[in-house]
Amino acid sequence: MKIGLRVDVDTFRGTKKGVPALCRLFEKHHFKASFFFSVGPDNMGRHLWRLLKPDFLIKMLRTNAAGLYGPEIIFMGTAWPGPQIGKRLSKVIIDTVNDGHELGLHAWDHHREQAKISKMSSAQIYLELQKGFDMLAGICDRSPTCSAVPGWRCTESLLLEKAKFPFIYNSDCRGTSIFRPVVNDEPLEQIQVPVTLPTYDEVVGRNGITDANFNDHLLGLLRPNELNVLTIHAEAEGGKCLEMFNDFIVRAKAQGWEFVPLGDLVQAAGEPPLGKIVQKPFPGREGWLACQETL
Repeated sequence: MKIGLRVDVDTFRGTKKGVPALCRLFEKHHFKASFFFSVGPDNMGRHLWRLLKPDFLIKMLRTNAAGLYGPEIIFMGTAWPGPQIGKRLSKVIIDTVNDGHELGLHAWDHHREQAKISKMSSAQIYLELQKGFDMLAGICDRSPTCSAVPGWRCTESLLLEKAKFPFIYNSDCRGTSIFRPVVNDEPLEQIQVPVTLPTYDEVVGRNGITDANFNDHLLGLLRPNELNVLTIHAEAEGGKCLEMFNDFIVRAKAQGWEFVPLGDLVQAAGEPPLGKIVQKPFPGREGWLACQETL
């Protein structure tokens, strides 16, 4: 009964404040997690144009995004250039690795990759990956062993460019089981670890789910003897939702669940089956997400 815990770190504020808070929480509960860092410019405020899309506007309203993330994140990189996260907050990243957590690459420019990945050429995708990889490896004096594309916006071109880097696994899609992705009828070496559980912002405000019963809902979705992978965000669970997440940890551990980095799940998986990544609409999200499809 293991929960693979993935921490997405999207922003300057999430790195500065959320990551240390989560590291202290994990130390308190005696477990490690997988941290996926964004290390280039924080331009997340540029997502504001998406408010013109009804699905995104509804999501922002039902999750009270302004209260959840704060104006520091909401407007970052709009009226002024976004700060370079890796350069200014390298100590936070180094401390996280020194605490024994798994080091993963999330993005160079989170906003750019999430918003434009499907329109980028292979050369542009490779450059984004290379800048992020080199920055993270330089900060920590070691290469990241895994990666997770922003917003689960994964394409076959991205998978092929990631294959040029020494990632043991990637976590780029939603699904139900660990698998080896097939692109152009060829299985890739890098394994995929899909996220199986919903994120806070996908379910709160929908179908009667509130802060008061969110943990009940999440605990009810855990499945013994199956893959359980949860994504949390340094900006949410490392901030406003910290106490709520602490309560989830306490209750999950009381039921016999163990929190582990995603790499531990890969080591225990053996040779995974083949699968494909396809683009589909996803509940609680605007636009498409990459999803696992069984072959």
